[in-house]
Amino acid sequence: MISYAPLWETMKRCGATTYTLQVKGHISSSTIRRLKANDSVSTNTLDALCTILDCRLQDIIEYVPDPG
Repeated sequence: MISYAPLWETMKRCGATTYTLQVKGHISSSTIRRLKANDSVSTNTLDALCTILDCRLQDIIEYVPDPG
């Protein structure tokens, strides 16, 4: 499973909010909902998040193996 838990920690550390993502990165509210639900997003979105937050991919996304 892909988790965006690191994204929320990185945003907290940077003092960024979902509003910041929408205004600075033109990330739509539907994409933010997808991130919160750990649904898939495009690589363009991942690139935008890294640019907005000035971070690396592993600072916003992680792979969590299925326990089964």
